Amino acid sequence: MNTASQSDSAVYWDPYRPDIAYNPYPTYKRMRQEAPLYYNEEYDFYAVTRFVDVERCLNDWQNFSSSRGDILEVMKAGMPAPEGMFIWEDPPLHDVHRSVVSRVFTPRKMNELHQTISDYTASCLDPLVGSERIDFIADLGAKLPGGVIGLLLGIPAEDQVFVRELVENRLRTEEGKPMDVQDVYSDIGSEFADYIAWREKNPSDDLMTQLLHAEFVDEKGVNRKLTRAEVLTFTDVISGAGNDTTNRFIGWMGKILGEHPDQRRQIAANPALIPDAVEEILRVEPPGPAIARYVMHDVEVHGQTVPAGSAMLLVVAAANRDEARFPDGDSFDAQRKGATHITFGRGVHSCLGAALARVEARCAMAEVLKRFPDWTVDLDNAVLSSSSTTRGWDKLPVSIG
Repeated sequence: MNTASQSDSAVYWDPYRPDIAYNPYPTYKRMRQEAPLYYNEEYDFYAVTRFVDVERCLNDWQNFSSSRGDILEVMKAGMPAPEGMFIWEDPPLHDVHRSVVSRVFTPRKMNELHQTISDYTASCLDPLVGSERIDFIADLGAKLPGGVIGLLLGIPAEDQVFVRELVENRLRTEEGKPMDVQDVYSDIGSEFADYIAWREKNPSDDLMTQLLHAEFVDEKGVNRKLTRAEVLTFTDVISGAGNDTTNRFIGWMGKILGEHPDQRRQIAANPALIPDAVEEILRVEPPGPAIARYVMHDVEVHGQTVPAGSAMLLVVAAANRDEARFPDGDSFDAQRKGATHITFGRGVHSCLGAALARVEARCAMAEVLKRFPDWTVDLDNAVLSSSSTTRGWDKLPVSIG
């Protein structure tokens, strides 16, 4: 029997069990304390939960690789990475592909979108003023991220619902079971083929046009443009990441601020507190709770050998509440100072869209609090999504006032 499984017999974590997923934090705390290297025999994966371990693994791409995917089910299926799937690549190929997109996703360029995003958020919320109830997902989370990504990519407004549903359905799982990835990722990007073909003949000032015309030096030293397959994959990755995680954040914003009325009113009265409040929500409820890595070589973790070829889950959601890093880590403190969270990752694979996500989150919080400084969450009618890859709400209704 694996030595790690012997040492953690008192604590059990299954990322697919809905009863654990609803509130995983007591389990994560026990894992940090009792099984800092955890092994799940049923699904054959290891996991680390302490901040120092998660950060070390994220920075060490040579031993903890993204080349087999960053989702456990993808890794277990042994799927080859689609051409241009830079989040499933390691340097040097990763750096070459990422550099093409990073020209657009600079903090400066994302901050320039602040007013546009604020205006779009206001257009979603203004019709709701005077309502007794709103739903943070249906009324904002399902609209804002798709609208912003659609604006960047050049996807028509009437098609943005289709793109959002495509992303959500891809990540959804049957309750209690792993995600079936064979059909989901076998033809990635194909849904955007018509958009790309049209944009090729009708160039515009959008990211899709830039991807079509970008020139770069590839890993072989060849100066070239992206292949059609790479453009499709890039478009899919950007659309997927931009739609789902910001939607999740908006749901957690509604729940957490709803449960902390004193802090919510302080933020509403002093918008200068918004940036710190956004970071704290990202810390206590990260939209992506865990990141998978493929172990390239035998490595020693907490005195035990993790063999090459293993799957390792880096539990960001557990690391973000590690008391060794964040005093009283389970508590929400909108004015918390000090250590930074690890929600956007570390190292070469840190989230490319972090700057955009922060701008959207700050705009969402500011515009919501302008119009609705008080609300109460209706947890009896809230619905948590069924997904092992992201964690958030399908429905989060609240009563206003």
